Amino acid sequence: MEIVWEVLFLLQANFIVCISAQQNSPKIHEGWWAYKEVVQGSFVPVPSFWGLVNSAWNLCSVGKRQSPVNIETSHMIFDPFLTPLRINTGGRKVSGTMYNTGRHVSLRLDKEHLVNISGGPMTYSHRLEEIRLHFGSEDSQGSEHLLNGQAFSGEVQLIHYNHELYTNVTEAAKSPNGLVVVSIFIKVSDSSNPFLNRMLNRDTITRITYKNDAYLLQGLNIEELYPETSSFITYDGSMTIPPCYETASWIIMNKPVYITRMQMHSLRLLSQNQPSQIFLSMSDNFRPVQPLNNRCIRTNINFSLQGKDCPNNRAQKLQYRGGCSGSEGSRPQPELSHLV
Repeated sequence: MEIVWEVLFLLQANFIVCISAQQNSPKIHEGWWAYKEVVQGSFVPVPSFWGLVNSAWNLCSVGKRQSPVNIETSHMIFDPFLTPLRINTGGRKVSGTMYNTGRHVSLRLDKEHLVNISGGPMTYSHRLEEIRLHFGSEDSQGSEHLLNGQAFSGEVQLIHYNHELYTNVTEAAKSPNGLVVVSIFIKVSDSSNPFLNRMLNRDTITRITYKNDAYLLQGLNIEELYPETSSFITYDGSMTIPPCYETASWIIMNKPVYITRMQMHSLRLLSQNQPSQIFLSMSDNFRPVQPLNNRCIRTNINFSLQGKDCPNNRAQKLQYRGGCSGSEGSRPQPELSHLV
């Protein structure tokens, strides 16, 4: 019996030493994580392990305001003080570099022409830093956020940082009121959003087939990416990648944008790896939904239940029926039927 206990103790000690060594490795601080298990090679932590392998990432496991979440429309609170979003491009188009990061298609804007956003739940103006795409291996999944338990084929995330309080996105990501992420669901259709069409047309997307590939895009109009709606849903959450800092306000637009089936197929042909390595599709690059933990989900969609507030930050169960139709002159109906 003593021999068995000694063996168990040695195994436990070796495990602790192994994890400690991994934590001291520089690669863990930035790149040592994944969305899904690798087919072969060394262990790389998937979302359920992110908060366990590095103490700097512990919020991924123990945080109470994590993202993404499942948005239940019956729990939303109408907030009459949420103003429409204001996008300030200075009337100019922008340029940026599109990357295959191995995890996302990432468009990072240059600093020559800045894009700022304000209004909505924001007290400060925020500057656009990056546009990130999430998508699935099949049309029934791919988005990070869910709506009434339903996933979409993909999700565009526009990541902004508070440039009034902080000098860059790295500082803002660690700080209160640091980030605002505008999220737009993606659906597959016969037509394509004009902005995404610039990113996903065959001549462009094939330039970033492998990890670390990059391609410069010019003459982009950010306003073309937004769907034609001023309605949105908002809540306080976190970034959806390590270290999962809980410094992000999320704004989820009430209409999706569309890409073609061929463009979605082209996304699924992007590799997580470099050309010399085995092909592994970038698809299914989403974090599973996290507990809401009584956070308030607010909306500027007026479903005639004004006066309901969110006392003590606890969500109220409201009798809200998404997608119901009404006749002329009836009470205002929510526009969420555009999503469901």
